[in-house]
Amino acid sequence: MAHHRVQQWATFARQWWVYDATWQCPFRSAPAIIKHLQGKHKPIYHPTNDCGDHVVVINSKHIAMEGDLWRTFKYSHHTGGKDSEDPDLETFSENVPDEILKNLSGQIQQVMTVPKGIHEYTEEEKAEFPALFDWPQDHIMMRSGPSKPKQ
Repeated sequence: MAHHRVQQWATFARQWWVYDATWQCPFRSAPAIIKHLQGKHKPIYHPTNDCGDHVVVINSKHIAMEGDLWRTFKYSHHTGGKDSEDPDLETFSENVPDEILKNLSGQIQQVMTVPKGIHEYTEEEKAEFPALFDWPQDHIMMRSGPSKPKQ
């Protein structure tokens, strides 16, 4: 019987989730985050229940927004005050307290795949990658000095 009590506690308990927003579109990420905030991922979900979990979004500085939208987009929130200002997305802090990091129970899967950068590949992986064509011997890959403007 004690086993069922533990399952029930785990179902009803509020858990802490982490979501890495690196190179993620906030408009596509919102439904995944909202699902955990409302508790829709739990088998006991009901619209009148307050069974949502906590979500910590990290690396929000590196979100992917089209064009210059990340500078001009205003985050709207309603505090109830008559003179509340809407902060820019750039003003949010990236520091997560250690007390919260200790309580994290899982990670929400990113909605968009993040490609690896060239610096993340090992030299062996770079050497094994198939070459599309062979460079000529006299081809210069990088200019060795500052370029002079044409006159």
